[in-house]
Amino acid sequence: MRAVILAGGKGTRLAPYTTVLPKPLMPIGEMPILEVVLRQLARHQIRDITLAVGYLAELLQAYCGDGSKFGVKLDYSREDRPLGTAGPIALVQNLNETFLVMNGDLLTTIDYTAMWNYHKERGAIATLASYKREVKIDLGVIQSEDGWVKDYVEKPAFTYSVSTGVYIFEPEILKYIQKDQRLDLPELVMRLLKSGRQVNVFNFDGYWLDIGRHDDYDAAMEEFSKHREEFLNGK
Repeated sequence: MRAVILAGGKGTRLAPYTTVLPKPLMPIGEMPILEVVLRQLARHQIRDITLAVGYLAELLQAYCGDGSKFGVKLDYSREDRPLGTAGPIALVQNLNETFLVMNGDLLTTIDYTAMWNYHKERGAIATLASYKREVKIDLGVIQSEDGWVKDYVEKPAFTYSVSTGVYIFEPEILKYIQKDQRLDLPELVMRLLKSGRQVNVFNFDGYWLDIGRHDDYDAAMEEFSKHREEFLNGK
């Protein structure tokens, strides 16, 4: 099975660390988050992997090499200028079969095999993985009408279904991406929907965290230290 890992972003929210280190090489325990991702994909028999690189690409290539030390076969697709999250997909060679696309900075226990099987059973052009995320408001929220208070909720929490940054696509989606043009994955999904194409949602209720912010990065390091075997060996 084929995968494209998006590893070309600058990771500005994790500055100053990412001024000298690409975000996928940020350490989680004794290894970079990207190594965790690669080992997880290998466990699910997804071994033909392209790293879409840009910012500090040489460091990623130096660390990952051909992927053999992680049990995968790696190649690289490089963007000369930032193309968003969907634009780099059009630069990847030989995407002529179903493939997975994901961010290279995710700490998750998602079952890629189950997602792959779900995508195949449903028969749509794309499947995105969804996760329920609770957002807490650390303030009292007032609802009013015509200047009168109607409700007052102290520190409410709201639950949303959010994209995990993990997608499975059919090669047909390349028709919706212009080569060398910037495009983000949410825009690509909207293009598909506006064209009348069906997009699946794979609901996932395990562990998921994008390490893009300092507080999430700290939480990911703590979680990995507690459940290392679950992340690496699926236990």
